[in-house]
Amino acid sequence: MTTEAATEASGYCRYTYRLRLSSTARTALEVEWDRVRWVWNECVAKSRAVHAHNRATGEKTTCGPVQLAAMLTEARARTAWLREGSCVPQQQVIRDFGKSRAKALKDIRASVPMRQRAGMPRYKKKREALATLEYTQRGFRLRDGRLHLAGGIVVRPVWSRRLPKPPSSVRVYRDAVGHWWASFVVPAVTEALPGTGRVIGIDWGVRETATTTNEGHDLPHAQHGRTAAQKLARYQRMMARRRPARGQAASKGYREAKRQTAKLHRKVAAQRTDTGRKWAKKVIRSHDAIAVEDFRPKFLAKTTMARKAADAAISATKKALLEMARKHGRAVYLVHPAHTTMDCAMCGARTKHALPLSERTYTCTVCGAVSPRDKNSARVMLVRAGLNPAGVDLVSPATC
Repeated sequence: MTTEAATEASGYCRYTYRLRLSSTARTALEVEWDRVRWVWNECVAKSRAVHAHNRATGEKTTCGPVQLAAMLTEARARTAWLREGSCVPQQQVIRDFGKSRAKALKDIRASVPMRQRAGMPRYKKKREALATLEYTQRGFRLRDGRLHLAGGIVVRPVWSRRLPKPPSSVRVYRDAVGHWWASFVVPAVTEALPGTGRVIGIDWGVRETATTTNEGHDLPHAQHGRTAAQKLARYQRMMARRRPARGQAASKGYREAKRQTAKLHRKVAAQRTDTGRKWAKKVIRSHDAIAVEDFRPKFLAKTTMARKAADAAISATKKALLEMARKHGRAVYLVHPAHTTMDCAMCGARTKHALPLSERTYTCTVCGAVSPRDKNSARVMLVRAGLNPAGVDLVSPATC
């Protein structure tokens, strides 16, 4: 079982469980996905047709969720195969299509660069698109440990832990490995921990994923991706040798190599998530307040440290820390990373020039303090959070 740290909305969390399926349930889900995929592709075709018509005639005909919902009603009335499926996931995929299209149009109107722009919705191909079915509260029931979906589909989740509250919606999906999962959206619940009277400062890095003011809570670089690199390269070579020509269906050998690659990627991602969550739990249990660098490692993707930075999973670890703090009612201060490596934690003086990455020891030219570079930065986080509240953003446990 994995828990998605990102919330759907303020005050909600996701709890994800593996599904054990019978052959009947698996077939029913795949058929239901065929219907939902058909609805999505019809929405894409309708949107493109309306766009072409407007360009040719100069009209301003709209193609929003209202028009697409009417199209779905007509299609269900004349197509028995579509009518046999539940209308809940079919209506939900129209809403998802509307959100995707609205985001793409918003980026176009805002003149967002092409490399950053969300593309218009495209057709979902049978062998490439991953199955995803969304059910609102009226489309599913939990009864006797089983998940009953609209349309008479019954599946059994692996209940690795209990849901804190009744869910408001569920997303049933199949990953790249072929496993099915159920992701429930439930209201966030705070489980307060006893106070400890201690605080901690955290600085993110590449050599060590997290350096803290308490040496017992430093997080070393686990290098899960580097451990799996040799096996991953082998599977990728297998895919390259068996890659089908353009327009041809993939062979069984190619699909198996692709599945093994996806399985290894998922294993590494699970290891990174597990490492980050265990470390975050340890930090949250031992401290009442956490001052953490609001580091956004996206820019590292364009540097020579891209592979090692991705393997460090800083973003996922930070997200796990925020989610754990929200769950247990701890205060988290997000400190802006500007000049945190240049300031002295003892006297507050700032160096005249930025320190190169090769220089791992910080020496203050004013007070003469000498300390490891990352340790000094971690103390700066703590100083800024405690002595300069205006320089940080307090993240409320209820909304982080």
